[in-house]
Amino acid sequence: MALKEKLEADVKAAMLDKNELVRDTLRLILAELKRLDVQEGKEITPDIEQDVLLKAVKMRQQSIAEFEKAARTDLVAKEKAELAVIQGYLPKALSDEEVESAIKAIMSEQNLTSKKDMGTLMKAVMAKYKGQVDGKKVQAHLGKLLT
Repeated sequence: MALKEKLEADVKAAMLDKNELVRDTLRLILAELKRLDVQEGKEITPDIEQDVLLKAVKMRQQSIAEFEKAARTDLVAKEKAELAVIQGYLPKALSDEEVESAIKAIMSEQNLTSKKDMGTLMKAVMAKYKGQVDGKKVQAHLGKLLT
């Protein structure tokens, strides 16, 4: 089942369960997918679906940081709950050990070892593990591993 159909089914289930948080969060994701389809004429592929989810995650993370600065714990809690809902539709994130081993594998495959290769390596890791790794985490590991 495609992600869009799964989201639509989960919206219906959330409506039946009277779970407003899940319903509203998933409706926002569906609205963005529909906007891309109608306004920009893009055919919705699994990659585009994942990009929309990743964009929503990033927006929630930025909102959480801003709300924490403003000491708005009520809004922080709401954003964290929405973030948890969205992350349920993304692939499982890699642990620190898995990220490090993935980087080492790509380093050995492409024979990259110096700091000047950081951009190439970063691009390769982010492409191969899209949605499973955080760019900041990868960058931190690369800083430690490259000489």
